[in-house]
Amino acid sequence: MKTTTFALIFGVAYLTAGVLGLIPAALQPPPPGAPTTSFGVLYGYLLGLFPVNVLHTAVHLAIGLWGIAAWSGALGALTYARALALLYGMLAVMGMVPGLNTVFGLIPLHGHDVWLHAGTAAVAAYFGWRHEAVAAERRTPLDDRRQHGTFVTSDRRGGLEDRRGGRFSA
Repeated sequence: MKTTTFALIFGVAYLTAGVLGLIPAALQPPPPGAPTTSFGVLYGYLLGLFPVNVLHTAVHLAIGLWGIAAWSGALGALTYARALALLYGMLAVMGMVPGLNTVFGLIPLHGHDVWLHAGTAAVAAYFGWRHEAVAAERRTPLDDRRQHGTFVTSDRRGGLEDRRGGRFSA
């Protein structure tokens, strides 16, 4: 799979999660004993599993739109994958630290969000730093020509006169 395909899949997935986070029917109330947040707008458990609020949903929407933009070529898919790996790796670690698992009371990052963020970081790191992705970033148009077996001499054939159908063309 190409890095651009990864950007599209994860962009659509996070955009979908962001849209679902804005629908109150998709949220269940937090269970007793769940960490509280000072920003409680649309605070609940998305699909009964993932704690979200409106700020968390805004982050999902932004990550989703960024992924779709990276797929379309407006932004780099490789940069998207690497940034996602670093960001979600940091969020997974923050979700395991008691004082940071709600980002100082603003965004819930605990529970199932920890493994979801860790999994996202692992997959994004694979696509961001795998050998093929790095080689594609360094590739020049000349390298592509060599891989396809098209050489300059066969492109030119008999020179300028050959292309115009002049006296030297066969």
